[in-house]
Amino acid sequence: MGTGDYNSWDGPINVPTTISQDLAEFVISQDIDTAISRKMEVDHGAVQPVEIMYGNLSDKPMIPIFVNSVARPFVKVSRVRKFGQAVGEFFKNSDKKVLFIGSGGLSHDPPVPQIATATEEQRAFLTDGRKPTPEARAARQQRTIDTAVAFAKGEADIMDLNPEWDQAFLEICKSGDVTGFDALNADEMDAVAGHSSHEVRTWVAAYSALKACGDYEVTYEFYKPIKEYIAGFGVTTAVIK
Repeated sequence: MGTGDYNSWDGPINVPTTISQDLAEFVISQDIDTAISRKMEVDHGAVQPVEIMYGNLSDKPMIPIFVNSVARPFVKVSRVRKFGQAVGEFFKNSDKKVLFIGSGGLSHDPPVPQIATATEEQRAFLTDGRKPTPEARAARQQRTIDTAVAFAKGEADIMDLNPEWDQAFLEICKSGDVTGFDALNADEMDAVAGHSSHEVRTWVAAYSALKACGDYEVTYEFYKPIKEYIAGFGVTTAVIK
């Protein structure tokens, strides 16, 4: 189910149940611990790319895969790579056309509260904020938008973007050697690229899944640090050679 935040898809998603369950069982068989949800909700980060490409998410089959990119403790990035590899191996010999999507990142540190420093109200939202009222959601989204406007003007007290870090990450994607992701370290990511830079873990999983299907080449790459988005904004596409 899409949550509808930031005017994204608000409604059911066409999830192929049997394939999803078979995928989870295969990943577990590869000694990668995972779980499934019968009532999973996904926000703009998961649905917007598919919305843009295909429109109606109730028509196009889609398996949302959650990779923790927000809250500690984080697993090693090498584990995310191996998880993505297992997903790719499951689909490697499929008779279906499969698209792996990783969305989020790159460097950014938006005003998302951290559990260690959060107020009681923020802690309540972080731990039990799944169904915010329309008013609460609108207020939260407006705070982010206001921060973005201030950030673009140089008036927001948040971490700056790190284009150099972003480009280095994109180079690993382009290299085809997904083991290069293993050098990423959670503490360093926080310090140099922002607390939300962990969203690149979905890129790691997606590229590792693709690599498991064969050698690939990046066919398109766009990058721009966009302060109005509070993010280093990147888009890449890649295909099996």
